[in-house]
Amino acid sequence: MKVVIIKYNAGNIRSVLFALDRIGVQAVVTDNADEIRSADRVIFPGVGEASSAMSYLREKGLDTLIPSLKQPVLGICLGMQLMCSTSEENGTDCLGIFPMTVQKFPEDKGLKVPQIGWNTISDLQSGLFSRVEESTYVYFVHGYFVPQSEFTIATATYTHPYSAAICKDNFMAVQFHPEKSGDAGEQILRNFLI
Repeated sequence: MKVVIIKYNAGNIRSVLFALDRIGVQAVVTDNADEIRSADRVIFPGVGEASSAMSYLREKGLDTLIPSLKQPVLGICLGMQLMCSTSEENGTDCLGIFPMTVQKFPEDKGLKVPQIGWNTISDLQSGLFSRVEESTYVYFVHGYFVPQSEFTIATATYTHPYSAAICKDNFMAVQFHPEKSGDAGEQILRNFLI
C-alpha cells in the first residue's frame, strides 16, 4: 500500500512519520501532484497558520488537487481546518471540502486558548474509531475549532462542544493529533490504513 503525507508549509510531519513507523507503515512525504494522486491513502497533517499554509498549497496547485482526490484522505489538526470552506484565522479561504467556517475559541470562558493537552472524545460514529472507547483521551493543540454539524463523527468539549472529527465521502479529519495520542491514536491510524 502506498501512503503519502502531503508536504506543505506546516509542521508536525516528522511526528506522523514516526507514528506510522511504530505501526509498521512506511510513507512518502511529497508535494508532487502525481505521487499524491497515485497513493492508496493520503494523510494531510499540520501544525501552523492557515493563510500561509493555503498560500503554499495554491503555489503548488494542491488547492485544486486535494478536493479532487478519490482515495481515503485523513486530515489532522490544521489539515482538518484547511478542508473547510473558510477560517477565521486571518480570514483565510480554504479548500471547501466541508462547508464549514473554522472559528476561534472564545477567550472569555476562563480557559486558556489555545487548548493544549489531553481531552476526551465522545459520540464516536465511524469505523475510524473502531476499537476506540467512548471518552478516550487524545492530544489536542489548537486555538481554532470546527463547529458541530451533520459531518461530525466525534465530539470534544472545550469552552463548548465542537467537532473532534468530521467525515464526508472519502475525506476524514481529526482535530486532535493521533500521532501523539498513544495507543488510541495508533488504533485510529491503523483503522484509516485498513
